[in-house]
Amino acid sequence: MADAESTVALNIGSQQISMAVFDQAKNGGLVLKKIETTSILADPAAEMARLAQVGVAVGDLAKNLKVGKTGVRYAISGQSVFTRFIKLPPIEEDNIDQLVAFEAQQHVPFPIDEVIWDWTALEASGIEKEVALVAIKADQLNEINDTIKENGLSTVQVDASPMALYNAFRFNYPEEQESVLLIDVGAKATNLIYIEGSRVFTRSLNIGSAAVTAAIAKEYGISFAEAENQKVTNGLVGLPGHTEQLDEATAGLASTIRNALTRLPSEIARTNTYYRTQHGGNAPSKAYLAGGGANMPYLREFLEEKLRLPLEYFNPLANVSIGKGLDTDALAPLAHTLGELVGLGLSGIGKARLDIDLVPGSVQSARDTARRQPFLVAATVILLLGLGGWAAYKVKATNMAKSQAAAMEVEAGKLTPAANKIKSLGNDARSLSNVGMAYADAQLQRQRWAEVINELKTQFASNSVWVTDFQPLVGNEKGDPATGMPVVKNGFPSTAYGASSLEGKLEGNINAVRIVGFWRKGQNTGDQNAVNKIVDKLRKQNKGHFNLKKGDNKAMSDGEIFEVLNNNIENPDELGASFKLVLPLAEPISRK
Repeated sequence: MADAESTVALNIGSQQISMAVFDQAKNGGLVLKKIETTSILADPAAEMARLAQVGVAVGDLAKNLKVGKTGVRYAISGQSVFTRFIKLPPIEEDNIDQLVAFEAQQHVPFPIDEVIWDWTALEASGIEKEVALVAIKADQLNEINDTIKENGLSTVQVDASPMALYNAFRFNYPEEQESVLLIDVGAKATNLIYIEGSRVFTRSLNIGSAAVTAAIAKEYGISFAEAENQKVTNGLVGLPGHTEQLDEATAGLASTIRNALTRLPSEIARTNTYYRTQHGGNAPSKAYLAGGGANMPYLREFLEEKLRLPLEYFNPLANVSIGKGLDTDALAPLAHTLGELVGLGLSGIGKARLDIDLVPGSVQSARDTARRQPFLVAATVILLLGLGGWAAYKVKATNMAKSQAAAMEVEAGKLTPAANKIKSLGNDARSLSNVGMAYADAQLQRQRWAEVINELKTQFASNSVWVTDFQPLVGNEKGDPATGMPVVKNGFPSTAYGASSLEGKLEGNINAVRIVGFWRKGQNTGDQNAVNKIVDKLRKQNKGHFNLKKGDNKAMSDGEIFEVLNNNIENPDELGASFKLVLPLAEPISRK
C-alpha cells in the first residue's frame, strides 16, 4: 500500500501507460519510490477498444505497485486538450476569475457547458497579466475517469501532459533561462513546450511515432502490429551517407522511417516562427528530446540536422532522489519518458510552477460534499442538543396524542363509506384513462402510416415508375432485401368481413416496407435510372421516415436496397422492367 502522504502519479499516453509513487524528501525535494510502465498498441483501427486497454493496463500497474484503493494524480495527452495562452488587461485580482471565465467562452471552440476547463496564471514581465487556459470535452474526460474508478482508484488531480512536462523541466533545469524547446514525441502527437525564463508556450502537433508505424505498414503491406514490431526491432532514422553502410532491407526500412518523419521538423520550424512573431519569444537556442517516440535510433541526429539546433535528451530525474530498491541503471534509458510522472509528483508536494486541475463531474460532486461536511457535523451537534429538550416535551405530548388518536378513529369510522366510494371511482377513472391512451397510441400509429405513404408518394412522383404492391415487413435485416416477413396476408382483399388481414403469428414491430413495381423504357436516358434516382433522394432525406444507413453510419448501396426482378429494359420488345425495393424505417411501427 502507498503511504497516506505519498503521491501516486499516472501518465496515460497514447501507447505508454506508466505509474509511479513519490514521497517528499526531508529537504523538500522529490523521491521516486516505485515505478512501473507498460504499453498498449496505438493502432488507429483499434481506437474503439483503447479505453478497455487503458483500464487493463492501469489495473495491472496498480496491482504491481500495490497502491491499493488510493487517490491518483494523472495526466492526459496534449492532443486531447485544448490550450490557449491569453493576455489580460491589468485588473484587480478579485476580478480575474470573472474575466477568465468570459475569455474561456470566447476561446474554447465548444459550448462552455460541454467542457471541463481550468486556468493558471503565468509570470508576466509587463503590466499585462497572462494566463494559460486548458479545456477538454466533458464526456471524454468522464470516460477516462470512469476507467480509473473501475480499478478502485480515486482522482486527486487531472493535469495536461504539456503542463506536467513544464513543471518537471523547471524543477530539474532551474539554471536554464535562455529560450529552449522541449520536444515530447509521443505515439499519436508531439508536444512542443517553449520555455524562456518565466515564459511558457505549448503546441501539440498531430504527428507521432504511430505515423511511422502506419507508413511502414503501408509500404510493406503488413499489419499495424507487425509494422510496430519491425520499427522497434530493426527501425532507425536514415541519415545522409549512413544508409549506404546498411544492408538492403535495413536501409529500405530506414528510408521509409525518414520519409514519414519529414513533416515533423517542418512543423517545428513553423511553430518556432509563430512563437517568435505572435508571442514575442526568442528563437530556441537548444532543444531537449523527450517521450516514448524519442527511443527511435538516430531521431536526435535527424532533428539536429533539420532544425540546426543542439539537441540532448531530457532528464526529468536530474534533481529527483531515487529510492532504495530501484535500479538506476535500468531507469536511465527510460528517464526521458518519465517527465509527466515527475511533474505530477511535484504537484503532490506543492512544487509545481503551473497548477492545472481538470476536475471530472463526479470528482467535483465528491469535493463539494466533503467541503460541506464540517457544516453538516456542526448542524448535527446542534440537532442533538435540541433533541434532548424535545424528548422531554415528547413524553408529555404522547399522552395528549393518544386521546386525540382515539377521537380521530371515531371520525374515521364515519368517513369510511365515502372513502370506499371515492376509491372505486378512482379505479374507474384509471381504467378509462388506459383505454384512452390505447386509442391515442393507435391513432398516432395510424398517422405515422399516413406520413410514410405521403413521403413515398412525394418521392415516387415520376412518369417513369409505377408501384404495384406495398407490403409492411417484420424482422428485416439492413442490407439484405431478402429478409423480413410480410405483415399483410396474401389475398387480403377477399378476407371475410370482420376477419383480420394481418398475419397473427409474427413477433416484433414493423421495421421496413417492401415496394414492388416497374419502370418504363423511354427516350430519355434518365428513365433508365429512374428507380436509382428515387433511392438516392430517399438517402438524402435528413428527417424522413426511412433510414438508409447501416450500423457504421455508411449509406446502404443500391444493391442492398433493391433488386431488378425482370430486367428486360434493353429488349426493344419490352416496355420496361420490374423491381423490388426494401426500405428500412427510421423508427419501427407497432403491428397492433
